[in-house]
Amino acid sequence: MSVTSRYRDAWEGFWREAPEEAGGVFWDADPAVTAARHLAFFEPRLVDPGLPLIDLGCGNGTQTRFLADRFPHVIGVDLAAAALDHARRTDPAGQASYRQLDAAGKGESEALHAELGDANVYMRGVLHQCEPGDRQPLVDGIAALLGDRGRAFLVELSEAARPVLGNLAQSSDGPPPKLAPVLRHGIAPGEVADDAVPVYLGAAGLTVLASGDLPLTTTEFLPDGTRIELPSKWFLAGRTV
Repeated sequence: MSVTSRYRDAWEGFWREAPEEAGGVFWDADPAVTAARHLAFFEPRLVDPGLPLIDLGCGNGTQTRFLADRFPHVIGVDLAAAALDHARRTDPAGQASYRQLDAAGKGESEALHAELGDANVYMRGVLHQCEPGDRQPLVDGIAALLGDRGRAFLVELSEAARPVLGNLAQSSDGPPPKLAPVLRHGIAPGEVADDAVPVYLGAAGLTVLASGDLPLTTTEFLPDGTRIELPSKWFLAGRTV
């Protein structure tokens, strides 16, 4: 395994305490304002939409279930078993399948690729939550999942999100209620430089085929009722012949 026990335990603890209701987690926004917006940039650029689609870092499966309505074979994967327990409980019809995966762990992504073949990957806000030493191994794992024909769509907080989060965390009234448990469990987002993501992808043998800016929508609101959206960047990547 690549991840530290502290990091794994933090996620297990967070998901064991996370509420069951829709929107109860800071980043668990309705797919209409998350995955649906991303699909407009992702789906038309897929080489083969019929490949398995892996929702990497699926959490409680909100986006996974949405994607399972649109693709024939969707697998939600997550580091935390407690997250997958949530996902399975909220998907009693089994729209998607779920499994535990340390994508930064040497060999785990290769083993899944050997089982599934080439796959497309959707990943929202995972890289910036990784410890620095796991970021390149994570992207290497994504490259292994893609194989030759798969495409990855990654959405990550931009550098401009850090002061926004800092202001929320240090508010005189305390952090917003749904952000507080994230910080309490030691899952405070780390900073990933905007120009670092293409470097990670390139080192994994992938090419950035398209990119752009798109807010990462949360489930929290400011006191004036404005929904909190964090500046983010998206990248579409894959192997080129």
